[in-house]
Amino acid sequence: MNQQPSAANPVSRILTASLIGTTIEFFDFYIYATAAVLVFPKLFFPAADPTSATLESLATFALAFFARPLGAAIFGHFGDRKGRKATLVAALLTMGPSTVAIGLLPGYASIGIAAPILLALFRFGQGLGLGGEWGGAVLLATENAPAHKKAWYGMFPQLGAPIGFLLSSGTFFILSKTMSEDNFITYGWRIPFIASALLVWVGLFVRLKISETPEFMKMVSKEERSKVPFADVFVKHTAAITLGTLATVTTFLLFYLMTVFTLSWGTTALHYTKSSFLIIQMISMLAFGLGIPLSAIWADKYGRNSMLIVATVCIVLFGLVFAPLFTTGSLGITAIFLSIGMFLMGLTYGPIGTALAGIFPPAVRYTGASLAFTLAGILGASLTPYMATMLAHNYGLAYVGYYLTAASIVTLLALVGAKKLMKQQVE
Repeated sequence: MNQQPSAANPVSRILTASLIGTTIEFFDFYIYATAAVLVFPKLFFPAADPTSATLESLATFALAFFARPLGAAIFGHFGDRKGRKATLVAALLTMGPSTVAIGLLPGYASIGIAAPILLALFRFGQGLGLGGEWGGAVLLATENAPAHKKAWYGMFPQLGAPIGFLLSSGTFFILSKTMSEDNFITYGWRIPFIASALLVWVGLFVRLKISETPEFMKMVSKEERSKVPFADVFVKHTAAITLGTLATVTTFLLFYLMTVFTLSWGTTALHYTKSSFLIIQMISMLAFGLGIPLSAIWADKYGRNSMLIVATVCIVLFGLVFAPLFTTGSLGITAIFLSIGMFLMGLTYGPIGTALAGIFPPAVRYTGASLAFTLAGILGASLTPYMATMLAHNYGLAYVGYYLTAASIVTLLALVGAKKLMKQQVE
């Protein structure tokens, strides 16, 4: 039987609340990623040579991915026990202050070793908040969705990724074009971090107006809540958490190769200007944004697992042409290369939230989906910019592509193994 959104949660409010929160969260996350490449090596790690400083900065970038599973476990527990709405608000209030604090943090020249230590601490806070944000936003959408449109509803939180990235890159592009390099390094980069506080207030306003999801209320009325969701996920749903994590690895790896790594490599080894590369990255985000709704339509029509398998096969092949497309020296061809990669990213990213939510029962769904997603982040994204930089320096760009292809094969095998699981909790 098709479940319809309740009168208390009209469709527009559901989709807006799920989209705006992830947009804010990903905006916060991406401004760090951009600054980790363009600013932080000079500001927080000035004692190291340029390559080492970049690697140290990327290591702090990776830290948030290790915080995300902790956030998934903490917020997932309350999301499954106390409700989706309150937990989503708490997650937003965790990441927002951490981001603003980074924008106010003095550099190494002012407070010495305390600067990179505090940077790592606030970065951990960012990861903690995002670990609880994503799963709740997906459930807010999918648990209010009709059965035949779950992928369509579930893709709205996913749209927060390209929108957040466009806002982030656009902000840095404007700043880089309107101020000198010295002023940008001194204070300009801080503006988007501090300004994110305004976005958080907007997100809170929208989310405080939504009601709890019907599926959670039904679970409460039947007294089906798990006492310890984290334990139940690993004890009773071992196959789901394992296969769900591996099935999501390539989603993360592809994204951070096409954003953080390509920005770093393109503006150093390939000598593109910072502003020109940010422009073509923003163009590629449009391809990303196009792929997400298309994949949701196809997932609702042909099945989430089938859509994800097709997308992953395409990524396997893309890894084999990664280096030839990225080393032409042509900005136009590089823009096409980024757009192809990000379109494939949209095809795998669009249905992944709905697919992960669909393999866990409501009693552990917030925890299970969030943990699978965040654990995949550790495997597929935390060290990806670092590993890709090391591979490219030591063996050449072709091995970065092979890295992507190898990870995609692992994901493909997991998707095949999870085919039955993805049918069990669909309705």
